[in-house]
Amino acid sequence: MTTRGRAGGGATLMADSIAEEFTSYYDRPILKPPVWRELHIGGYLYLGGLAGASSALAAGGELTGRPSLARATKLAALAGITLSLAALVADLGRPARFVNMLRVVKPSSPMNMGSWLLAAYAPLAGVSALTDLTGRFPLVGRVAGYGAAVLGPAVSTYTAVLIGDTAVPAWHQGHREMPFLFAGSAMATAAGAALIATPAAENAPARRAAVLGAALELAAGRLMRRRLGMVAEAYERGRPGTLTRAGELLSLAGALTALAADGRPGRGRALAVVSGAALMAASVCVRFGVFSAGVASSQDPRYTVVPQRARLSTPPS
Repeated sequence: MTTRGRAGGGATLMADSIAEEFTSYYDRPILKPPVWRELHIGGYLYLGGLAGASSALAAGGELTGRPSLARATKLAALAGITLSLAALVADLGRPARFVNMLRVVKPSSPMNMGSWLLAAYAPLAGVSALTDLTGRFPLVGRVAGYGAAVLGPAVSTYTAVLIGDTAVPAWHQGHREMPFLFAGSAMATAAGAALIATPAAENAPARRAAVLGAALELAAGRLMRRRLGMVAEAYERGRPGTLTRAGELLSLAGALTALAADGRPGRGRALAVVSGAALMAASVCVRFGVFSAGVASSQDPRYTVVPQRARLSTPPS
């Protein structure tokens, strides 16, 4: 293995040296790969991000007098959290398994805290969207909408903490940057949905959120892979690598198109739709890329053993 020039020169050289001598018992994996189904849990990761960030964007539309933006993002939040919960329950197998997680409160468990977070957020998102659609109980709807906006950032990012708390190398060793990657991805996809569904006269906040979200997503992803050392290979090879590169290209294209749509009353609407579609597709690629990289890293024992041996062999600074 060649030196990759990633995080920490001494530690990287040590890891490369250990990797060259590495052998495993019949090349068998050390970790059991995640048993989660990719479509369900990849969708769960993506849709939760869409929902949480959409609620925050909806509150901004409400506060700045943009009713079309507020309504579109409230509906996106409701659709996102509904489908996200459906994907989660489908993977669990029975709805009762989700309910059982609410029988205790365990702050040390990201899964338990995430279950309570979803149980609090989903009704707020639902009330906010339905009262806006019906025009009834507007005060209740506004209070629910602001409550969903407060919980939205946590809904968008808690799954990063959840997977980072596992032993899967590509997830656990990227736990510092993963929440920022998920936050940027969520912001970009929520902005993308708003750009598609909102008239050009009201989508200025969505354009700004699109650029900011894409920039955060790109920067956090690059920083995470740089710090991962050899484990970054899991994000750069095979199917995860294809998804990661596609996500980066689509994010960049979506952000640039959002910028190009600004101040173009004639072509702005078409550009906004193209930008929104690119940003949403980018976020799908990012979430499924993270999932598949985790599975790949758990199947190769090098990614578990070599970094551990390098840490043990590196003298404390």
